[in-house]
Amino acid sequence: MTYFLEYTVPAASDEEGFAFPHDEISPGTTVPLVRTDADIVHTPDLPARTGIIGATVAEAKLEAEQLITHSRATEATLYEDPSNSLRAGVGTRVATFKEGRGWQDA
Repeated sequence: MTYFLEYTVPAASDEEGFAFPHDEISPGTTVPLVRTDADIVHTPDLPARTGIIGATVAEAKLEAEQLITHSRATEATLYEDPSNSLRAGVGTRVATFKEGRGWQDA
């Protein structure tokens, strides 16, 4: 099955957030901030949608939990999405994860 995990990565407590260049002419291009004239976007957190490999929901949850515990995220939503979309909220919600409570099936 095709699963995707959506979560938010907050800035570390000693950081003011994230800064990155926004260049509509060259989307997807990574350029160091000191070497670009592009507008700089600041955000306190970063949304993420990541593909998760698993033959079953249980396998996907296990894989997703490994990713969550190695990030600063405290909650996440697992989707089944055969369309392989990277757009947020696409697919069927399978479960949600909250730190300290674990998984809650949809």
